[in-house]
Order: sequence, then C-alpha cells, then structure tokens
Amino acid sequence: MNEASASGREAFYERLDARSMAPLWTRLKALVPKDPTPVGVPCLWRYDEVRPYVMESAEHISAREAERRVLILENPALRGSSQVTGTLYAGLQLIMPGEIAPAHRHTQSALRFVIEGSGAYTAVDGEKTLMQPGDFVITPGWTWHHHGNDGNGPMVWLDGLDIPMVAHYNATFREDHHEEAAEITRPTGDALARYGAGLLPVGYRAASQNSPIFNYPYARTREALHALTRAGDPDPHVGHLMRYVNPVDGGWAMPTMAPMIRLLPKGFDGLPFRSTDGMVFVCVEGGGSVEVGGERLTFGPRDVFVVPGWMAYRLRAGADTVLFSFSDRVAQEKLGFYREERLEA
Repeated sequence: MNEASASGREAFYERLDARSMAPLWTRLKALVPKDPTPVGVPCLWRYDEVRPYVMESAEHISAREAERRVLILENPALRGSSQVTGTLYAGLQLIMPGEIAPAHRHTQSALRFVIEGSGAYTAVDGEKTLMQPGDFVITPGWTWHHHGNDGNGPMVWLDGLDIPMVAHYNATFREDHHEEAAEITRPTGDALARYGAGLLPVGYRAASQNSPIFNYPYARTREALHALTRAGDPDPHVGHLMRYVNPVDGGWAMPTMAPMIRLLPKGFDGLPFRSTDGMVFVCVEGGGSVEVGGERLTFGPRDVFVVPGWMAYRLRAGADTVLFSFSDRVAQEKLGFYREERLEA
C-alpha cells in the first residue's frame, strides 16, 4: 500500500469514528479469535490461612448489619470485579451462633457448599434445611431465603453465584423481605423426602429449571462415590466425576451453574484436560495437587482453587480425595458453546 492510500484509509477511519462506526476488518481477529483466551489466572486459597480473616470479620460486623457476611474470593487477575471467573462469583460466608442473616431474594442463583461447622440452617422458599460439612445446597433465583445458626460454633460455607452472568444480561433485581426471617411453610426435610428417593409426587409440574431438591447431603454423595470405585477404574483425565442431577428431567441441578463432585483414588495421576468453563474447586477430603498454568498448587481439605476456562490442568491425589466443583458448563451446553479437550501427558 502506498503512502497516499494509507493516508486515505486512515482519514476514512476517522470519519467513521465521528459517526460512532468502525471497520470490522481492523478488529475481526480480536473479536473472533482462533482459540479462547483464559479469563483470570489460577489461584489457591488455603483455608487454614484465610480462616482467621473469616473469623475476624465477625468482630467488625454482624450478620444483620452486613446482610451477608462474606469475604469474596476474587481472582487476582480480575481485581475489583468481585469475580472468581469471567461469569462466576465465589465467597466464604460466616454465620455465628444465634445470628440470622436477613431474608431477601434476587434474580441470581446461588449455591452453598458447607466447609465448616454444624447446627446452622438455610431456609429457602418456605423450607428450612440443616447444613453439615460437604452438603451442597441450592438457592434458586428469586426465592426468599435467610440463614441462621442455632448451633454452638461458627458455620462457614462457600457461596457460588452467577452474578457476573446475570449482570451481563442486565437482568439483576433484588428485594428485601419485610421480616428478618421469611415464613416457614413446609417441614424440614420435605423436599428430600418428596423428590430425593427416585420418586416424584403424581401430577408434579416443575416450577423452574432448578432441582426441587435443595440440599444434597454429603453422606449420600460420599456413599455413591465409594460405590463407583468398585465398578471400574476412574476416567484417566477427570477421575470418578459425577454431576448433581435434577430428578425431574435428569438434567443439571441448576440452570446456570454446573455443580459436580469427583473422587480421585489414592495415587491418581491425571492426564491433562481443559474445557471452556472456568471451574472453582473445593477439596472435601484427602489432598493432592493441580498442575496448571506452569505451576503446581498443592491442596488439602477445605482449600479452594480456581482453574480458568481453556487452561489445561492435571490433577493428582496423594490419598483418596474428594473434590466439589462448580462452573458455568450447564449454561455453555445449553447455548452450544461448551468444548473440552483431552490431552496427552
């Protein structure tokens, strides 16, 4: 291209800019790259190191004043965004004995994975459920919910929400309840009794895309994982990997977040794997390491770590290890975006 042509082209671009227009050909490769660029970086939060900060937060603010006393787990590459991945939020919530975190509702869906303590509860859409370590609890979008602690010690769980995803669609709404605690209309354990035994009430019609079960007790989950070890070898890339299921249609338990749990047998040395969904992990029991982004992160019980989407990682286990995880895989699958790649060592 000669100098005159280049000058004319730049002048054309300037005239376009003045009309709030731009030439696609100057941005095409950035808009539609050959491969995804991972959002964020790998990060590990060791529970023994962050727990003192979680506990100290109770000295500075009450659950009532804070509404939700949570320390955000923010990806180091996304500081200021309150994001752990490009589409997800994560934080550690603390509720002390005798406290109530006031009732509210919002369009964002939430999940809880219990890290520490017993005796606390969450009440969702008129039903209270007690929470124990390892339990996975769903709070569907736009359902009234509050938390309380009738136990003798602190209770900590991991919060996972689709806040960035909902914000992307500008569909964020919230409402505070007029009472501190929303009304309880069903007995404790009702949802699990009705929907959690391979049975459904005759005439049942789903009111949402969420599972009608909102507490998946760890005792049942662990028993199922143990049974898998007798049925065959683990997948060489991901181990014995299971998803929490909606018993109504067999789909994912939630419409925007994909909760999963896996067992890695002692000595598991996984092959590299990557997928388009950024994933947040919690070590429930055991311990091992994840090799990702050129570094090796070692983890133990109650540690949390994140692996960005489309970044290859491999898992290793020094003992029988259980990992809970969640990602936006279910949303990607519904939209036809999800892709995974099984790599060689």
